[in-house]
Amino acid sequence: MPMLNQHQIETFHRDGCITVENAISPAQLDGMCAAFDSWVNDSRAHRKPYGEQADGRPRFDLEPGHTADRPGLRRVASPTELEDMFLDVLTNSAMIAMLQDLIGPDLRLHHSKLNSKLPGTATTVKWHQDFTYDPHSNDDVVTCLVFLDDVTEANGPLRVVPGSHKGPLYSLRQDGRFTGAIADEFVADLDTRAILQMGRVGSACLMHSRLLHASSANAADRPRTLFIAEIAAADAMPLTPNPLPSRHAGLLLAGTEPGRIRSTSFKMEMPEIPPGASFFDQQATTM
Repeated sequence: MPMLNQHQIETFHRDGCITVENAISPAQLDGMCAAFDSWVNDSRAHRKPYGEQADGRPRFDLEPGHTADRPGLRRVASPTELEDMFLDVLTNSAMIAMLQDLIGPDLRLHHSKLNSKLPGTATTVKWHQDFTYDPHSNDDVVTCLVFLDDVTEANGPLRVVPGSHKGPLYSLRQDGRFTGAIADEFVADLDTRAILQMGRVGSACLMHSRLLHASSANAADRPRTLFIAEIAAADAMPLTPNPLPSRHAGLLLAGTEPGRIRSTSFKMEMPEIPPGASFFDQQATTM
């Protein structure tokens, strides 16, 4: 039985994005929030990115200006390796059934992360497309953003350009250097065409990986934390090294192994894996 109605499915394919309430269970939400709160508390004892992910880079990324009194934990890489509840969301939630309605029954995990904008922090996300960070043999790839807080106009919601997933793949290089953001010359136009993706805690924004998106800083006194997973049709094979490698990368989340690779034609520049804890530092070089 489909989890999404026909209007939602048509909207996703037309606009490249839908936000759906009750994508996870209350128990899953409570478990993920408790885990993140504990990591924020742990971060108070650190002054620079710390921990270790599979490739040796730091797992916990701290925003410049982070202090014990005003923590700025902005990224946890591959939380599925640290807390089982995150993996449970990716194998046993309404969100997975929704994805099957959108890109087919066989689903595979590429990577997962937590991104947070805590009150008083200044991190923004500049315009980009996820597909040009993580290209696959075909573009049946969805970035799933699960809201661990209410997402409002004030706390830095996702901004998207509807229909841009059907357009070109933009370069993430400026002046010959990989910056993880598209050229400044396009920004003013994108800002005028953007719409906000807001919603209640427990909702999920399901976004096509080619969709242009960005977000501003959190101007509210409440956090905006997202559990983000990039999930692909199982016959979409990654073409470049995973920027957030983990033991769960490539895990079949639903359906069966297709035993084939499906490819479509496109051209794009090679991405670069961030040398530090996250892509936030790459984007900061364009400021």
